[in-house]
Amino acid sequence: MRQFFIGAVLALFTMGLQAQAQDKVVREPAHPGKIYGEKVKEKGAIDIARLPELLAKHDGKMNAKIKAKVVDVCPKKGCWINLYVNDSTTVFVKMKDYGFFVPMDIAGRTVVLDGVAYVEETSVEELRHYAEDAKKPQEEIEAITQPEESLRFTAKGIKVLD
Repeated sequence: MRQFFIGAVLALFTMGLQAQAQDKVVREPAHPGKIYGEKVKEKGAIDIARLPELLAKHDGKMNAKIKAKVVDVCPKKGCWINLYVNDSTTVFVKMKDYGFFVPMDIAGRTVVLDGVAYVEETSVEELRHYAEDAKKPQEEIEAITQPEESLRFTAKGIKVLD
C-alpha cells in the first residue's frame, strides 16, 4: 500500500511538472516592448557581432547584455532561439532554468538579451535533438556525426525591440 501511495504521489508530481511546462508556451505574438523572463533594458547592450571577440578576451565565458536579430526559434514551444552574428555564425540561446519561453513568431525580430555568453562543445546527440526540434529532414539529422564548438547564451530575460 505504501508503494502504491508513493507511486501515485510521484505520478501526480510528474503530471504537474508537465502541465507547468505546457503553461509556459507563449500563445500571443511578439510585439515591441514585450519582455520574457526578467526585466531587460536596452541601455548598455552590445551588438552581437562583438561577442566572439569579447568571449576570447574573457576565457570563453562572460555576463553580457546583447542586441541581436532572431533567426530561428524552437517550433515546438519557443524554448530556444538562434541569433544572427554573421553569415557563418549564430548564437544558440536557452532560457535560464527553462523558466520562460518566447513566441514562435519572434524569428526575424530584433531583441535585447541579458544573461551569460559562453563557448561550448555541443555533442552529436544534442545537435541531432535540436535538428529534430527544428523539423530538419532525417537525412540531415543523420549527417550530424561530429560535435561542434559553438557560441551559447543563457538568457535571464529577453526584450523585443521591433
